[in-house]
Amino acid sequence: MDRYNSVDRYNSVDRYSQDVLSAPVRRRRVVAEIAAELGLVVESADGRFCGAVVETGHAVDAGERRETVTLEDRNGRRRVFALLPAAFLLEGVAVTLVRPAAVVAPPARPRRTASGSFAVADDRAKVARGSRIWVEGVHDAALVERIWGDDLRVEGVVVEPLDGIDLLADAVRAFRPGPGRRVGVLVDHLVAGSKETRIVAEIRNRHVLVTGHPYVDIWQAVKPSSLGIERWPEVPRNINWKDGICAALDVAEPRDMWRRVLGSVNSFADVEVPLLRAVEELIDFVTG
Repeated sequence: MDRYNSVDRYNSVDRYSQDVLSAPVRRRRVVAEIAAELGLVVESADGRFCGAVVETGHAVDAGERRETVTLEDRNGRRRVFALLPAAFLLEGVAVTLVRPAAVVAPPARPRRTASGSFAVADDRAKVARGSRIWVEGVHDAALVERIWGDDLRVEGVVVEPLDGIDLLADAVRAFRPGPGRRVGVLVDHLVAGSKETRIVAEIRNRHVLVTGHPYVDIWQAVKPSSLGIERWPEVPRNINWKDGICAALDVAEPRDMWRRVLGSVNSFADVEVPLLRAVEELIDFVTG
């Protein structure tokens, strides 16, 4: 009985699993895929050409579109190869070159205007609104344009210089403000007890908003650091302020000084907060 069992166990073993005549199991060779980036140095699989990648493209062979790569050797000679599997050697190891992935440009950051707001994509000027922003003079208008020009064009708001505010009440009456026809007025030196404050007090129309800043002139609303000076000079009251500034800073004429002032302003960061607050309030008012 034991003998039978031993024979049975012997016969149950697969005696042909290691048959030397049976077909061998072939393992597939794994070949890495490498992006054909510019400058990558490879060798053709037959060892006949070695060079750096200078271009990828395509060609039509027998009616079939094939991806290609152009290599350039150290002598400047070029050859075009089809991007076939295992067609190249990289440091002696067979590789398959593939086209580099297309570089997707990151989304463009929204552009900011000089006022710090986000620029509108289609920022062509609109037809002017009925509402207006009035400022005292051409310098005020130029500085407002410098910072808020993009915003005002998108909103269709016109800035007009008044040549002073002595006749502000007359200008308001002539304009006849009303719904959809508002007026925002920017006033220099709007401080308690000033002439400007007394003039503004005469305006009693809910379609008119007057804001201002404490500076003697719009020049002074520009930060001294933006001009490269430590502070604005003190000017005696009996001297014209602009003439006094030019004398203190050794500038020949006010218009030369104005060019220097305006040229130093590139964004809202170059002017003082009271001016920023006053103009932003006016823009909100006339566009509301």
